[in-house]
Amino acid sequence: MLEREGLQPVGALQDIRSDLSKLQGILFFKILEDLHAHLYNKGEFSSVASSMHEKDDEVPTTTVVAITANSLQPVSLSPVDGRSSYDGHDGDSSLEPNDERLNGGDGKDVKVHQIPLWLFNSTPDEFVETIKKSDAPIHVKYLQTMVECLSLLNKIAAASALICQRLRPTVHGIITSRIKAHSEFINSSVDKATRTGATSLHLMKGQLESYQLSKQKRQNGISLAGNLLAVSPVSPVMAPTGKAQAAAKELLNSILDSVVRIFGNHIVIGELIESKSSPQIDTKILKSMSTDAYLDSKASHFSIGFSLTVLQSECQQLICEILRATPEAASADAAVQTARLASKAPTKEKSDGSEDGLTFAFRFTDATLSVPNKGVEFKRQGGWSTKGSNVSQEGYGSAAVLPEQGMYLAASVYRPVHQFTERLASMLPKRYSQLGNDGLLAFVENFVKDHLLPTMFVDYRKSVQAAISSPAAFRPRAHNHASYASSIEKGRPVLQGLLAIDYLAKEVLGWAQAIPKFAADLMKYVQTFLERTYERCRTSYMEAVLEKQSYMIIGRHDIDKLMRLDPASACLPNAFSQSNVRNNSSGAGSIDVESELSDLLLNLRPIRQENLIRDNHKIVLLASLSYSLEYVADSIERLVQVSPQNVESGKPSQTSSSPARDLALSANEYRKLAIDCLKVLRVEMQLETIFHLQEMTHREYLENQDAEEPDDFVISLTAQITCGDEEIAPFVSGVKRNYIFGGICGTAANASIKALADFKSINLFGVQQICRNSIALEQTLAAIPSIDSEAAQQKLEHVRTYYELLNMTSEALLTFVTEHEHLFTPSEYINLLKVQIPGREVPLDAQDRMKEILSQ
Repeated sequence: MLEREGLQPVGALQDIRSDLSKLQGILFFKILEDLHAHLYNKGEFSSVASSMHEKDDEVPTTTVVAITANSLQPVSLSPVDGRSSYDGHDGDSSLEPNDERLNGGDGKDVKVHQIPLWLFNSTPDEFVETIKKSDAPIHVKYLQTMVECLSLLNKIAAASALICQRLRPTVHGIITSRIKAHSEFINSSVDKATRTGATSLHLMKGQLESYQLSKQKRQNGISLAGNLLAVSPVSPVMAPTGKAQAAAKELLNSILDSVVRIFGNHIVIGELIESKSSPQIDTKILKSMSTDAYLDSKASHFSIGFSLTVLQSECQQLICEILRATPEAASADAAVQTARLASKAPTKEKSDGSEDGLTFAFRFTDATLSVPNKGVEFKRQGGWSTKGSNVSQEGYGSAAVLPEQGMYLAASVYRPVHQFTERLASMLPKRYSQLGNDGLLAFVENFVKDHLLPTMFVDYRKSVQAAISSPAAFRPRAHNHASYASSIEKGRPVLQGLLAIDYLAKEVLGWAQAIPKFAADLMKYVQTFLERTYERCRTSYMEAVLEKQSYMIIGRHDIDKLMRLDPASACLPNAFSQSNVRNNSSGAGSIDVESELSDLLLNLRPIRQENLIRDNHKIVLLASLSYSLEYVADSIERLVQVSPQNVESGKPSQTSSSPARDLALSANEYRKLAIDCLKVLRVEMQLETIFHLQEMTHREYLENQDAEEPDDFVISLTAQITCGDEEIAPFVSGVKRNYIFGGICGTAANASIKALADFKSINLFGVQQICRNSIALEQTLAAIPSIDSEAAQQKLEHVRTYYELLNMTSEALLTFVTEHEHLFTPSEYINLLKVQIPGREVPLDAQDRMKEILSQ
């Protein structure tokens, strides 16, 4: 009215016009203050209450109120003097505070259209009717009302500019205050637990992980956990499942959740401001702006895109602080920057988004404007100060709640940022779908790809190299006479080098679980580490078997084929072909395979001592190496099964799964080498047996008294077997020990029987001596728990039966052959007649008669 034509010259109205103008300015800032509070969920009608970790004086007394189904949050909290902020009136009726919907009644599911509390005394118009009919949540209605008030004051442009100015420092302050409140909450929890005597509590700062684990011992006295912790390039708290990772993820989830709720409010007012903004910004506001703000009109005009940019930028700066990444780290060359990060101490991040900062998907200049004098009272109350932009120059204080900071925390940052990006995309209206809502995710992914992965590869490669080059890496670490245990914690004797590699492989695949998009790269790292370790294991294996006869024999095609068909090989890992074992595991086929294999080994006589592995340390190394290789192979296969199957690489599925296939192939190579170790040990024991028993052919068994002790070479053999079993016992299971020593019995029996062909003469005392030898060998093998003593007794009784036939006359022997023609081979029966026995007469036709009997 005062602005109407004709009233301008009236001097009496000048004072009224001036007072009303001042009141209008104060009202504008009051509305803006309230709108600002609700934008950041600190207002009376905000959709969410303050966090449980914030100070008590920041959390008002609240009343839980039901809201509509399309709300951004499930509940609304509001402190309105005992009345719900959802109360209103419909016509002449109103909801009283004791309405059943406020007391948990069924009425909460009824959709109501009411005038909100703050519009009780408003003049009915189109806006009031729209709000009344709206099903929007209460906080949305309030935001709509505030924007409508600004529109009535014709202050949309001014409010938009001021909101832009305060957006960054406000978000920065919210993040900082939440971190501070979270830190105070943790400290109070620690203090409370300390007062109640909770001695097992892991303190969040510096005391989370003590290295008491390094003092743990396995049952055989060997340190386990301390050695494993020492090989990792990261501390226990920074490991994939460490306390630092969990704390960073929890903190970031909490902050990003708050940012998402704030952005929801910004979407509401952003659409309203866009619809109500005039094509040109208020000239008075533009004149008061600084030059930089004027040049960047987008920064002085609030929009959904601008809000998204600032919110992501602040989150990015927080992540940089958590990762201890300098701003240049996002844009510099990966190799150069990684080297620089490794060589210099971390510096405080820049948070002002200046040009020398991060090369990011968004860049902007904050609006800075001088607030008109009309709002001087508001500024004195601590409201819209222009000094607020300096807040962003400070850090966030995340170190107070994180045990450690560093680039390895990118693993715990990835998933929250990925979920954050998805939530932002789902919230944006369709017409804003082209906005760059994935800038923060792109930054994190580039950081992981260009900095974390190269650093991780270098760090873990060094750890792998240190683990396998250590003097103790391939040194069996079990005490004498220790028993085998299947559990690592109870003493499973895996070599320290391979145990460390298994630990590192699991840790790297743990990172793959945390950042699945880069799982293929990390699995390739594991593949590289396993290949390097395999070469080291192969070298250790060759050092033990080089130029030894057992190693050369297992490479022969005929020997290898028979060993595959041997039923004893059924206990070997599945990498060893078992296709023919089932068909030859019983009956005469089983005996024929064993006999044929034994004959091939006997044909190698004479066995020389220098061609045998006489060093017990090498025997133990092969046993331990075999078992350790199989342990790692089993572990790799289990890891492949639980590794990320859908690698987000954008490549065809066949290519994506190749890292898993490569790991499976590595496990197969480890298993093959483990089998070679067992095969060498089995053949070595058989050759050792032949080496001792070949002495039988170099002596005459024409004794002159009963045998009281076995031959010296038999005593030496039994001592060798007993010692070998005791040395190997802690390193292999009973089934594998049976495989290693199980071939001795059949070889000894066959060698003893075949030796008769080389005898010129033998007397009855000599027969007793040989029988005494077989008894001694039987007793030694029976003392090995894993060997089938019944089978050993049967085979060695067969030897005694054979030599006791020499006590018969030739006629009695022919009669025996007639009745048991298949008990021994024809050549073995003939040898019984060929050997000279004092006092026994053999007819000239005895051999012909025996051949005739055997041919029938």
